[in-house]
Amino acid sequence: MQYNLANFKADLKKAEDFLTKGYSELNIGRASPMVLDSVSVESYGQKQPIKNVASVSIEDPKTLRINPWDKSFIKEIEKAIMIADLGLSTAVDESGIRVIFPQLTGETRQKLVKILKDRLEDARISVRKIRQDEMDLLQKAELNEDELKRSKDDIQKIVDETNKNLEAIFSKKEQEVLN
Repeated sequence: MQYNLANFKADLKKAEDFLTKGYSELNIGRASPMVLDSVSVESYGQKQPIKNVASVSIEDPKTLRINPWDKSFIKEIEKAIMIADLGLSTAVDESGIRVIFPQLTGETRQKLVKILKDRLEDARISVRKIRQDEMDLLQKAELNEDELKRSKDDIQKIVDETNKNLEAIFSKKEQEVLN
């Protein structure tokens, strides 16, 4: 009987994607619409992401342009960005909002690297938990000794590869922050 690792691989891929998404939402001094993904605006009695009430585009390397579809939301969007405390400044004009990304200082870069490391560690913990859950399932499966050992080795190889990928994602983002 061959043990199926497809769900295990999919769960590990989710951990990688979670890290990548978490990194993309960080303000690293360059304009990125993803930084605003976590910001919600009060709209028609409920909270919604900015992208549901406005178009967000990159104006230049340090500036985003937010054009609300309903101009009455300009003040609400500006307020939501300020409340989110992302370290961004805003400038309102007649057509929308300009979001300005400040130049990163050495101290800010070090804080960002610390956040990157913390998120990397969270991803590693997630991978360890996924691995442990898979090992528990493996123990419950009715496999002979050879199949069990082979499956455990396969799981460990996949985990090692995932950890290598997580390190690569971290290193790439760390270089972006420090340069």
